[in-house]
Amino acid sequence: MDYTQITSDEQASMLGAIGVKDIGDLFEVIPEEIRFTDTLDLPPAMSELELQRALVEMAADNHGPHDMVCFMGAGAYDHFYPVLIDQLISRGEYLTAYTPYQAEASQGSLQAFFEFQTQMARLTGLDIANASVYDGASAVAEAAAMSLGASGKKRVLVASTLHTHYRRVLDTYLADQPAECVELDQIDGRISPETVRENLDEDTACVVIQSPNVWGLIEDWEGCFTAAHEQPKTCAVAVFNPIACGLLKKPGECGADIAIGEGQPLGIPMSLGGPHLGLFAARQQFIRKMPGRLIGRTVDAEGRPAYCLTLQTREQHIKGAKATSNICTNQGLMAMRATMFLTALGQAGMRELAELCYHKAHYLAGRIAELDGYSLKHDGPFFHEFAVQCPKPAGEIIAACKARGILPGVDCSSPRIGAIGEPNELLIAVTEKRTRHELDAFVEVLGEVSA
Repeated sequence: MDYTQITSDEQASMLGAIGVKDIGDLFEVIPEEIRFTDTLDLPPAMSELELQRALVEMAADNHGPHDMVCFMGAGAYDHFYPVLIDQLISRGEYLTAYTPYQAEASQGSLQAFFEFQTQMARLTGLDIANASVYDGASAVAEAAAMSLGASGKKRVLVASTLHTHYRRVLDTYLADQPAECVELDQIDGRISPETVRENLDEDTACVVIQSPNVWGLIEDWEGCFTAAHEQPKTCAVAVFNPIACGLLKKPGECGADIAIGEGQPLGIPMSLGGPHLGLFAARQQFIRKMPGRLIGRTVDAEGRPAYCLTLQTREQHIKGAKATSNICTNQGLMAMRATMFLTALGQAGMRELAELCYHKAHYLAGRIAELDGYSLKHDGPFFHEFAVQCPKPAGEIIAACKARGILPGVDCSSPRIGAIGEPNELLIAVTEKRTRHELDAFVEVLGEVSA
């Protein structure tokens, strides 16, 4: 938003309208001993033109996917989205829409959320979807909480291959609840159905497995969820990548009862870490236990299509102690972007997008594996992300690649992603945006920096 200055007369008029003489009067309620009284160390005043130039120079120090070749992933991905999304979302009726407290007066918002729910249900192969939750991490935690509440059980089995950020949020959610979180050990980067069976008991509320997982590997959802269902009322929770659903089997087709995921790949820019979008879908039996809100379609007294806020389980909507969730906003703007993205691509476009990601990632993985000193960490199937063992610490390779205009991936030993691997391991993600030239150039640079 552009900054427009005001004159001294305009400032005096504004202060007079609220009944004070100067700006200092606004801070009288703050105890004097805690006020800042020193002079701020600010540069001299500038003209508007000088200020614009200074800000442009400062912004030029920021580098990222907008001006570098990006192979970073680990939960946020550099996907292409049509320019029409930015054009549409900037319209006032979309940009300023918020949670509909007087819901039926907001027919446009309700219709948009209804379309979003429909798309998510179709994408996951499940009966119902909500609109919506904060991000992928909160969706995982809400799914576990819902499973505990619906089953009356106390144990949650969580794959050790789940994204570490998701696990931390889950631990926070469950910290003050009478629930036990048990981690399922991985074998060569994946969870086996036998491991699920060994840890399953009659008090297990749910089994949470991410695929593609934190390493980018495709898990055996069908086998693991079949094992989970050997115990009555044990929920199978799939953590999915929405782009992968364009190519791989949907969570519902693999036996999932609940599917949650991160919606950032659906037309939402990486944006320095947020905002993101939580996706949440489930089978019909959980309709009254789901967090967030559910929009329904009906007809009005004259028989015309109408939309209504059918179910709302959060505490703000009068539920109080009966609320099943404390999710307090629906990420409506991000859900709108995702709806526009999926509408623009369509079913065929989603499949083509997923295929491009898959084939480009496998081409790059094959080329890197041919380099001296490099090898793939795992042998299992992967979608568009894979870990590479490097001849040098990943931090050194990342620094060298950045100097050449490439963001080569994520250091697996970095505490920012939970130190999932060793210092010489690099997690690389490939999206449809990467060209053959960029892939080959990246391989060439990796060969140079390892010498």
